[in-house]
Amino acid sequence: MVTATFRIYEELNDFLPAGRRRREFAVPCAENATTKHMIEALGVPHTEVELILVNGESVGFDHRLRDGDRVAVYPKFEALDVSPLLRVRAQPLRTPRFVADAHLGALARLLRMAGFDTLYDNRYQDREIADIAGRDGRIVLTRDRELLKLRSITHGCFVRAIEPAQQLREIMDRLDLSRSARPFSLCLVCNAPLRNIDKAAVLERLPPSVRGSHEHFTTCDVCHRVFWKGSHWRRMQAVLDEAPQAAAAQPGCQ
Repeated sequence: MVTATFRIYEELNDFLPAGRRRREFAVPCAENATTKHMIEALGVPHTEVELILVNGESVGFDHRLRDGDRVAVYPKFEALDVSPLLRVRAQPLRTPRFVADAHLGALARLLRMAGFDTLYDNRYQDREIADIAGRDGRIVLTRDRELLKLRSITHGCFVRAIEPAQQLREIMDRLDLSRSARPFSLCLVCNAPLRNIDKAAVLERLPPSVRGSHEHFTTCDVCHRVFWKGSHWRRMQAVLDEAPQAAAAQPGCQ
């Protein structure tokens, strides 16, 4: 029997039972067990892991553990380029494009509102989500840990919050998205780019109350919906304004 000592860092501790958080602990491992196998056996999806150090050296998910190994497991370093150290995947994924599972439709809409390319369909099956993520280089968003353990998924986030607005704040915080946001640049329904359109071109499609009170409009060339800065826009803007403030106010963790 092989025994290795593990130390899990930062938000990855959320996946551990209380007695193993923020401390070293020894774990018996099967012969020829890999780092991926053991990390996921501890409850941490591999998609949440950016860097693994075994005895101080960066290794990949296929590294086989030996008796006495000391394993340090780190989450994504969004504020620090660790590309020269990476062994777990070819490169960090810095382009924030997403695919959300069937339970995160409201979050998908909020991410589109913030200007982040987010695919969502409540009919998506797990394998279809994995295929989309691999094909398009997308980050999988889910509250299903088992989905994130699929080997073909390389980048993903387990969403801890329950309420959609809190979920948005969580994702923007964890992936440092505030500076990348382009609010109201994507269609909330189609995920397609919005473009400005003259009022005259959409006048007959506007509610009477909007015709006299608004002058600036955008439209989606896929679903042909028209958007303007009404009360719904102001409510959504308030959610976006709160996201970076809430992120900045959150305490650090180990």
